[in-house]
Amino acid sequence: MSYFSAFVAAVPTAKRDAYIAHAEEAWDLIFKPMGALGMVETWGDDVPEGEVTSFPMAVQCKPDETVVMSWVEWPDKATHDAANAAMMSPDFAPEMAEMPFDGKRVIFGGFAPILTRRA
Repeated sequence: MSYFSAFVAAVPTAKRDAYIAHAEEAWDLIFKPMGALGMVETWGDDVPEGEVTSFPMAVQCKPDETVVMSWVEWPDKATHDAANAAMMSPDFAPEMAEMPFDGKRVIFGGFAPILTRRA
């Protein structure tokens, strides 16, 4: 059964193109070679600030930043876990360009699907 890793980050709005290039590079150099089935990158369009909690609050989004949400589909949790362990290594993927956002403010996690519907 598929497994998903999800990410939410605050990206400087002026670095949108750099973020897209970084995501494409991550797909080509990391996710696809490690067995991912697909990746979706989304750029915040209607992401309101909350009173108690919200996406912008979760990633400490600044006025000149945009919230992005991304997910990667893996064939199973074991493939995800192996890739995740490799990615946490300090010397992993030295060929990757520097991230165009503050990686310390990214929230991420792994998710097992409980319901899928498609038109």
